[in-house]
Amino acid sequence: MKISIYSIEKSVSKEIKTVSDEFLKMSSKFAKIEDFSIFNNQIATAQTISANEAKSSYTKAYEPYFRDFTIALDVGGEVVDSYEFSNILKDRSSVKFFIGGAYGFEDCFLKKCNKVISLSSLTFAHKIAKLVLLEQIYRALCIQNNHPYHKN
Repeated sequence: MKISIYSIEKSVSKEIKTVSDEFLKMSSKFAKIEDFSIFNNQIATAQTISANEAKSSYTKAYEPYFRDFTIALDVGGEVVDSYEFSNILKDRSSVKFFIGGAYGFEDCFLKKCNKVISLSSLTFAHKIAKLVLLEQIYRALCIQNNHPYHKN
Protein backbone atom coordinates (compact mmCIF):
# COMPACT_ATOMS: atom_id res chain seq x y z
CA MET A 1 0.00 0.00 0.00
CA LYS A 2 1.15 3.53 -0.78
CA ILE A 3 -0.16 6.42 1.31
CA SER A 4 0.50 10.05 0.46
CA ILE A 5 -0.24 12.94 2.79
CA TYR A 6 -0.52 16.47 1.43
CA SER A 7 -0.76 19.51 3.66
CA ILE A 8 -0.69 23.26 3.26
CA GLU A 9 2.01 24.33 5.68
CA LYS A 10 5.17 26.42 5.70
CA SER A 11 7.37 24.51 8.11
CA VAL A 12 7.33 22.23 11.12
CA SER A 13 9.35 22.22 14.32
CA LYS A 14 12.05 19.62 14.81
CA GLU A 15 10.12 18.18 17.78
CA ILE A 16 7.02 17.52 15.67
CA LYS A 17 9.20 16.21 12.83
CA THR A 18 10.93 13.77 15.20
CA VAL A 19 7.61 12.27 16.33
CA SER A 20 6.23 12.25 12.77
CA ASP A 21 9.34 10.48 11.51
CA GLU A 22 8.91 7.87 14.24
CA PHE A 23 5.39 7.03 13.03
CA LEU A 24 6.58 7.00 9.42
CA LYS A 25 9.36 4.56 10.33
CA MET A 26 7.05 2.26 12.33
CA SER A 27 4.48 2.28 9.51
CA SER A 28 7.09 1.46 6.87
CA LYS A 29 6.89 -2.28 7.59
CA PHE A 30 3.24 -2.20 6.46
CA ALA A 31 3.05 0.57 3.84
CA LYS A 32 5.02 3.22 2.00
CA ILE A 33 4.02 6.62 3.35
CA GLU A 34 5.05 9.90 1.76
CA ASP A 35 4.56 13.30 3.36
CA PHE A 36 4.32 16.44 1.22
CA SER A 37 4.08 19.98 2.55
CA ILE A 38 2.84 22.40 -0.07
CA PHE A 39 3.11 26.15 0.29
CA ASN A 40 3.76 28.55 -2.56
CA ASN A 41 3.54 32.26 -3.38
CA GLN A 42 0.01 31.91 -4.75
CA ILE A 43 -1.18 30.44 -1.44
CA ALA A 44 0.64 33.08 0.60
CA THR A 45 -0.89 35.90 -1.47
CA ALA A 46 -4.38 34.37 -1.55
CA GLN A 47 -4.44 33.99 2.23
CA THR A 48 -3.97 37.77 2.56
CA ILE A 49 -6.90 38.50 0.21
CA SER A 50 -9.82 36.42 1.49
CA ALA A 51 -10.92 33.01 2.73
CA ASN A 52 -12.45 32.20 -0.68
CA GLU A 53 -9.22 33.09 -2.50
CA ALA A 54 -7.23 30.99 -0.03
CA LYS A 55 -9.51 27.96 -0.46
CA SER A 56 -9.28 28.31 -4.23
CA SER A 57 -5.48 28.41 -4.03
CA TYR A 58 -5.47 25.20 -1.96
CA THR A 59 -7.60 23.46 -4.58
CA LYS A 60 -5.26 24.58 -7.37
CA ALA A 61 -2.21 23.43 -5.41
CA TYR A 62 -3.73 20.00 -4.79
CA GLU A 63 -5.22 19.35 -8.26
CA PRO A 64 -2.05 17.78 -9.74
CA TYR A 65 -2.13 15.13 -7.00
CA PHE A 66 -5.82 14.33 -7.21
CA ARG A 67 -6.03 10.70 -8.31
CA ASP A 68 -6.37 7.28 -6.69
CA PHE A 69 -8.54 7.02 -3.56
CA THR A 70 -8.72 10.48 -2.00
CA ILE A 71 -9.58 11.47 1.56
CA ALA A 72 -9.93 15.05 2.76
CA LEU A 73 -9.60 15.87 6.44
CA ASP A 74 -12.27 18.39 7.32
CA VAL A 75 -13.92 19.36 10.59
CA GLY A 76 -17.32 18.80 8.92
CA GLY A 77 -16.38 15.33 7.71
CA GLU A 78 -17.59 11.96 8.92
CA VAL A 79 -16.42 11.04 12.40
CA VAL A 80 -14.97 7.53 12.43
CA ASP A 81 -13.35 5.39 15.10
CA SER A 82 -10.03 3.63 14.62
CA TYR A 83 -11.63 0.42 13.30
CA GLU A 84 -13.74 2.30 10.76
CA PHE A 85 -10.65 4.26 9.72
CA SER A 86 -8.76 1.00 9.30
CA ASN A 87 -11.56 -0.37 7.11
CA ILE A 88 -11.42 2.73 4.89
CA LEU A 89 -7.76 1.94 4.13
CA LYS A 90 -8.21 -1.82 3.85
CA ASP A 91 -7.47 -3.44 0.48
CA ARG A 92 -6.47 -0.17 -1.19
CA SER A 93 -3.25 0.05 -3.15
CA SER A 94 -2.98 3.84 -3.03
CA VAL A 95 -4.57 6.45 -0.76
CA LYS A 96 -4.05 10.20 -0.77
CA PHE A 97 -4.89 12.34 2.26
CA PHE A 98 -5.41 16.10 1.95
CA ILE A 99 -5.18 18.44 4.92
CA GLY A 100 -6.65 21.85 4.16
CA GLY A 101 -5.04 25.19 4.74
CA ALA A 102 -6.01 27.73 7.38
CA TYR A 103 -9.39 28.33 5.71
CA GLY A 104 -10.34 24.73 4.98
CA PHE A 105 -11.54 23.43 1.62
CA GLU A 106 -13.85 24.59 -1.12
CA ASP A 107 -17.09 22.59 -1.27
CA CYS A 108 -16.28 21.57 -4.86
CA PHE A 109 -12.99 20.04 -3.66
CA LEU A 110 -14.69 18.07 -0.89
CA LYS A 111 -17.30 16.73 -3.35
CA LYS A 112 -14.53 15.34 -5.59
CA CYS A 113 -13.00 13.33 -2.74
CA ASN A 114 -13.93 9.70 -2.23
CA LYS A 115 -14.20 10.30 1.50
CA VAL A 116 -14.26 13.30 3.86
CA ILE A 117 -13.45 12.52 7.47
CA SER A 118 -12.92 14.47 10.66
CA LEU A 119 -10.17 13.63 13.11
CA SER A 120 -12.09 15.46 15.83
CA SER A 121 -14.66 18.16 16.34
CA LEU A 122 -11.77 20.17 17.77
CA THR A 123 -9.69 22.33 15.43
CA PHE A 124 -6.00 21.41 15.27
CA ALA A 125 -2.97 23.24 13.93
CA HIS A 126 -1.91 21.57 10.66
CA LYS A 127 1.21 20.07 12.18
CA ILE A 128 -0.87 18.53 14.99
CA ALA A 129 -3.53 17.26 12.58
CA LYS A 130 -0.82 15.60 10.51
CA LEU A 131 0.71 14.03 13.60
CA VAL A 132 -2.69 12.66 14.69
CA LEU A 133 -3.26 11.36 11.14
CA LEU A 134 0.13 9.61 11.11
CA GLU A 135 -0.64 7.94 14.44
CA GLN A 136 -4.05 6.81 13.19
CA ILE A 137 -2.56 5.47 9.96
CA TYR A 138 -0.06 3.46 12.00
CA ARG A 139 -2.88 2.26 14.29
CA ALA A 140 -5.01 1.28 11.27
CA LEU A 141 -2.14 -0.68 9.74
CA CYS A 142 -1.57 -2.43 13.08
CA ILE A 143 -5.27 -3.35 13.28
CA GLN A 144 -5.12 -4.82 9.77
CA ASN A 145 -1.98 -6.80 10.60
CA ASN A 146 -2.99 -8.00 14.08
CA HIS A 147 -0.14 -6.06 15.65
CA PRO A 148 -0.55 -5.49 19.41
CA TYR A 149 -0.14 -1.66 19.20
CA HIS A 150 -3.93 -1.31 19.08
CA LYS A 151 -5.35 -3.01 22.13
CA ASN A 152 -9.06 -3.51 22.71
